[in-house]
Amino acid sequence: MEFFKFILSLIVIASLSAPLSLAHPGFNYGWGGHGGSGGWSFGLFPEFYQYSCPQANDIVMSVLERAIANEPRMAASLLRLHFHDCFVQGCDASVLLDDSATIVSEKKSLPNRNSLRGFEVIDEIKAKLEEACPQTVSCADIVALAARGSTLLSGGPNWELPLGRRDSKTASLTTSNNNIPPPNSTLQNLLTFFKRQGLDEVDLVALSGGHTIGVARCVTFKQRLYNQNGNNQPDETLERSYYHNLKSVCPSSGGDNNISPLDFATPAKFDNTYFKLILWGKGLLTSDEVLYTGSGGTSMQLVERYAEDEGLFFNQFAESMVKMGNITPLTGFKGEVRKNCRQVN
Repeated sequence: MEFFKFILSLIVIASLSAPLSLAHPGFNYGWGGHGGSGGWSFGLFPEFYQYSCPQANDIVMSVLERAIANEPRMAASLLRLHFHDCFVQGCDASVLLDDSATIVSEKKSLPNRNSLRGFEVIDEIKAKLEEACPQTVSCADIVALAARGSTLLSGGPNWELPLGRRDSKTASLTTSNNNIPPPNSTLQNLLTFFKRQGLDEVDLVALSGGHTIGVARCVTFKQRLYNQNGNNQPDETLERSYYHNLKSVCPSSGGDNNISPLDFATPAKFDNTYFKLILWGKGLLTSDEVLYTGSGGTSMQLVERYAEDEGLFFNQFAESMVKMGNITPLTGFKGEVRKNCRQVN
């Protein structure tokens, strides 16, 4: 059955117009030279489920609407889930796998433990999609669709999302520990992490703008308040009143799981306020503030431009999300379409 649906998707590919394929340079198909050794090569494209599961996005959005209405913070959690998936062996839903006899779950990594959320929402979406279109829509695509939908429902931009990712049969705890930038990163560290994924400085600043929604735990910014440079002093780039407010939420001892909004002005609205706060010394994480103070001419200018022009930020965020979503996906006959996102078939 799965093979039949995959062949059907190839027919969809063949029926697409040439201008569409040119608009999506990541989409590459054909017979002969493209695939190497006379085979096929497959890429991602927005109409992947046009015939096999045309209602896929509607199902995703219906679940998201309820989940985010019930808990607005969930939008940021699902956006972050996509980021933490793609930065570890590509956008392959490896982050969703639980421990098993053959899997050491990425959920136990330092960046994810007691922090990554939204798994139950993905489970609900998957269950409804399995009812409507069995063994068709991959968990990796569900994560990507949920990230876009969460952005849109929070007031952010929409974008045409290339689809066709397949799910991994493996996870990597080590890669999860090593590939996700920590919140106390310097600008150079951030650039190195992003460059490793084929992303540049523009992508770094735009995607960091995802912090316009959501919260962070005290443990992720405590160093800034009490011992930023090993001298028992706070980060001097912190605006003073903001610094004192944060101290009331995040004590020097204990309280590690206390939370503070990444954008305290409009914490549930996807907008460009995040960049304005950075200009005012009110970015929550070191990795936020260094975009402006980290001696990077380009990043500093981008923060200023995005703070001034929300439309510019929205356009680049959408473009960078598509680029991030195309990090080494499994396509064609690689991987699988999981029936349960938490375990391999």
